[in-house]
Amino acid sequence: MLKVEGLEAAYGDSQVLFGISFAIAAGEVVTLLGRNGMGKTTTVNSIMGLVRPRAGHVIIEGRDVAGEPPHRIAKCGLGLVPEGRQIFPTLSVEENLVATAANRFGPPRWTLERIYGLFPRLQERSRNMGNQLSGGEQQMLAIGRALMTNPKLVILDEATEGLAPLIRQEIWICLKALKQEGEAILIIDKNVDALAAFADRHIILEKGRVVWSGNSAALVADPVLKDRYLHV
Repeated sequence: MLKVEGLEAAYGDSQVLFGISFAIAAGEVVTLLGRNGMGKTTTVNSIMGLVRPRAGHVIIEGRDVAGEPPHRIAKCGLGLVPEGRQIFPTLSVEENLVATAANRFGPPRWTLERIYGLFPRLQERSRNMGNQLSGGEQQMLAIGRALMTNPKLVILDEATEGLAPLIRQEIWICLKALKQEGEAILIIDKNVDALAAFADRHIILEKGRVVWSGNSAALVADPVLKDRYLHV
């Protein structure tokens, strides 16, 4: 579904990514792991066109979109839940959801009713403005907004950062439900144990390079790996 090949990116003269390569199949859940500043968000932003790659390929179902504008890349079937949520603060919950609704690939899998079924709290708050929501509710809204584009792949950058434990648990339950629905997901988060419980594969970045990839069993079985690349 998505193939990243030899991706390089920089901010000015400072190169951040050095030949990142990985692939995600339809219905697969893949994580990007690593300490802060290792290139995870830059990888996501380069895939989405928010950072223009210096080199490499971003191939969505056979089409290389590297360097194209973000709106064109999104139309290929990528839905982003960005770090910091970035919901529309002066639109209501329902307006936030309807504003991004799209149906490009056949009958829509995700409708307003289904989003409310996934997140009943959003239905209760449907008339509230985005800036009147708690952090957890804003994250639910950001996920719902991405799903309303009916994407082929959902990308979540820092899925549960800064959220209370009970809200984090709600988000993990939601993501497991999305996997059961067959959604392809690329996810960044610091909770390795929660990710290992449902993700199919994991990719660890260190200083802008892929230093390890494997499944959850291999990740959990190697404490040295986690100490070397993931613990602060």
